[in-house]
Amino acid sequence: MPNPLTELYRDPWLLAVHKPAGLLVHRSPIDRHATEFALQYARELNGGAHVFPCHRLDRPTSGLLLFARDADSASAFGRQMMDGKVRKTYLALVRGWPVEQGEIDHALREHATDKRLKDETLPVREASTRFRRLKTVEIPVQVEGYPHSRYSLLELHPLTGRKHQLRRHMQHIAHPIIGDTSYGRTRHNQYFAERFGLSRLMLAATMLAFDHPVTGERLQLQCPPGDDFMQVLTIFDSLPELF
Repeated sequence: MPNPLTELYRDPWLLAVHKPAGLLVHRSPIDRHATEFALQYARELNGGAHVFPCHRLDRPTSGLLLFARDADSASAFGRQMMDGKVRKTYLALVRGWPVEQGEIDHALREHATDKRLKDETLPVREASTRFRRLKTVEIPVQVEGYPHSRYSLLELHPLTGRKHQLRRHMQHIAHPIIGDTSYGRTRHNQYFAERFGLSRLMLAATMLAFDHPVTGERLQLQCPPGDDFMQVLTIFDSLPELF
């Protein structure tokens, strides 16, 4: 099988790739039967040598994923994450028209990784997300109770790193991400699946900015959304320059 990762950046310490939607980063209780992981494909790109995931990217989310090629670089990047020095940017297609920009401050309860535990017993953590509306569209299709349906393309910046933060925050403000089977709206998900013949979460990691863990240089890595993501964005007559 060809390697599903696309290499975006490489130096002696780092390897950045585009991960397609549907691929787990590494083994996880989410799917104990999965046999393919971004980690193994990144090792393949790294000549078989071990790599270290620098951050998380949910299975249904596509986009920029960074690996360190040595443990020290991974640790240095992790410290930047803890200190809030890493800036992440995502694109999301959502239901409705949010305000042009804003910040969502809404605490989120941690998810249990062990299914024997109940989420209600876990702590609630502060969580913040900034968003900016890039484009809106209204289409003459009745998906729920209205003769027309509205959608927006958003730029999202998570300021904290809670599990499913962007998906849960967009649900919280009543603008869920299209294709989100956990936090989204079923009828809108079905409409897009039928119209485009694909079912995927319309969330893509498109930019990562951080200080290089060895050289100290400020890097800004960019990753255009995949073809399947761009196919769905044809609902807009035009798009702003994204990169």
